[in-house]
Amino acid sequence: MTLNLIDIKSEYAKDKDLKQGDVELFMTWVNKQPHLPKINELQAILFLQSCYYSNEAAKTALDTYFTVKALCPEMFGNRNPLTGPMKETIHVSVMTPLPKETPDGSTIFFVKLTDTTPDKYIFVDQCRYFDMISMLHLYQKGTSKGHLIVFDMKGISFPHLAKLGPITMKKLLFYLQDALPVRLKGLHFVNIVPFMDKVLALMRPFMKKELMDVLFLHTTVDELFKYVPQDCLPQEYGGSVEAVPILHEKIKGDLRNNTALFEWEETQKVDESKRPGKPKNIGDIFGVEGTFKKLEID
Repeated sequence: MTLNLIDIKSEYAKDKDLKQGDVELFMTWVNKQPHLPKINELQAILFLQSCYYSNEAAKTALDTYFTVKALCPEMFGNRNPLTGPMKETIHVSVMTPLPKETPDGSTIFFVKLTDTTPDKYIFVDQCRYFDMISMLHLYQKGTSKGHLIVFDMKGISFPHLAKLGPITMKKLLFYLQDALPVRLKGLHFVNIVPFMDKVLALMRPFMKKELMDVLFLHTTVDELFKYVPQDCLPQEYGGSVEAVPILHEKIKGDLRNNTALFEWEETQKVDESKRPGKPKNIGDIFGVEGTFKKLEID
């Protein structure tokens, strides 16, 4: 199986703090764990760099990453963009890393609905979509000094809120904060909706202080420019990056052209029967799902 991955040499060249000896030591530990899948050098680099080169933090993050992916197949399985739920999901929104980094070297993940029909919005499928484009970018472009998520809420209506759910939201935010190998520097909501308080009421119970500290709400796009240079954004926002429809077509093409990578990803899961000590289950990670109450919408 041929995977289109970034050249490892470029990762060492761009980051003087990344030491090959540390990467080899980390890989050796991971590949000796009976319950974990074998990893390659790029994966080791991604987790070490995202954890600021802390070997112990990287071990925890990587174990969490593969554990969550195994225990949440409804969110991380069925990753083929040509079939199943992803075939339609990629048309509902554009989720894409923007080609221009911020001056401090951070990557911008841009998110916006392109089909605002509430019935077509399936939250768990959108979570899968976000993970797929995030991991594809990391595998093909490598590490970044930071990552920003910019979510333009224009077109989101109250019926979309009813499509969200506390269980899926908890899983997404846990994964984003504890497993995804990125340095998250900002979560920006733009063109916020009148019912943003209800969205936040759903999110806040599952957010750590570190994420709350980098959560920003912007009534207008102009407010975003205080944090994200306008020039780094698509043309519709006055930036120099290609227009949103063009970006959308490109990311859909990238997903379709990398089905082999997503098939390989699905083989990389923990084997709880081989975990030293007590095997983990979904309750160990997320608590008892039955204790969640349905979101109240006034």
